[in-house]
Amino acid sequence: MHTPRRVLLGICGGIAAYKVGYVISTLAKAGVEVRCILTQRGQAFMPALTVATLSRHQAYTDDGFWQSDQGRPLHIALGEWAELLVIAPLSANTLGKLAYGLADNLLTNTVLASTCPVLLAPAMNTDMWQQRAVQRNWQLVMQDARYHGIEPGNGMLACDRVGTGKMAEPDDMLMAIESLLHTGGQRDLAGQQVLISGGSTREHLDPVRFIGNPSTGKMGVALALAALHRGANVTLVHGPMADSLRSRLGSVQTIGVTSAAEMHRAMINHLPQADWVIMAAAVADVKPATQADHKLAKADLPALLPLAPVPDIVADLAQRRQPHQKLIGFAAQTGDIVPPALDKLRRKGLDAIVANPVDVANSGFGSDRNQAIIITRTGKQTTIPPCSKLSMAHQIFDAL
Repeated sequence: MHTPRRVLLGICGGIAAYKVGYVISTLAKAGVEVRCILTQRGQAFMPALTVATLSRHQAYTDDGFWQSDQGRPLHIALGEWAELLVIAPLSANTLGKLAYGLADNLLTNTVLASTCPVLLAPAMNTDMWQQRAVQRNWQLVMQDARYHGIEPGNGMLACDRVGTGKMAEPDDMLMAIESLLHTGGQRDLAGQQVLISGGSTREHLDPVRFIGNPSTGKMGVALALAALHRGANVTLVHGPMADSLRSRLGSVQTIGVTSAAEMHRAMINHLPQADWVIMAAAVADVKPATQADHKLAKADLPALLPLAPVPDIVADLAQRRQPHQKLIGFAAQTGDIVPPALDKLRRKGLDAIVANPVDVANSGFGSDRNQAIIITRTGKQTTIPPCSKLSMAHQIFDAL
């Protein structure tokens, strides 16, 4: 048994409120206790009955502002109850109130009566978002360490305008919520430069055939997001990756590559600036000895394929790194995962290695979940039981 996590969600006026229903429902189904506050304008877009049904708890509105919770003012009780406060969609009006510490409704009073982290997901028309006053308010709020923001994205808005103003997608909000519940809002990697590799590499025989593996890059993305949410400046060097996955990366600097040689060059080029280097990519071990610039006819394919080695990226990084730089490798294994990981740790000169099974259901390549054993240079082993890849990423940073 464990104590359920507690999320208080504030809903302001805006058509993007419809997205919040998915967030509420997903959290509730995962066993998170969810309470919701609707502003007066928020109720026009998301009825209190809908919110109450999805959250399995009554929705709070300004009509009940002065009601008490077991004899205590409601905004005080809710503020003390919340482990995390999420405001989505955040309107320009409420943003202005937060910037200057104003409180004229239940939501803004609860913000001032709480000390937990606050996640903000703005949504508004492009011209509204780009107003100097709104941008000033946003920057002012973001200077407060208590606030964490997911800036709006670009696309077609409900007003038929194409531009910046779309609220973050529900899955992106859920990942930010998971991170904040794990860290409590602490930015313990602030000022750190984190260099990560992720995904697979492809070694082409011709333009349509290649040697590769099933890695999708989900673990690399999870590591990048965990580091970003903890305040780091993050660079992710990744192999071929789905657009839907890459779009989650926000302000992470991304460098797309295809082959091991391209990944090697990118990692070496960015090594000097890095404090942390995490080699999570599943890099090919060999490549075709020759590569055709046109598709080979089936009859022209060799019966025996001559192979050549590819650069040993992690070994090269280990030789070039400075004493202050932490170098962590990954070992995707089958069977007993510890012995081969220990061997790789010692041969490559790593600070730590993350051994994860790829022959276990709901783990490894392509899965949204993973499990692992972290082994440090001193021999200490930390087991990470099955969990989301984002949770595993945070536990790796915790352990190291």
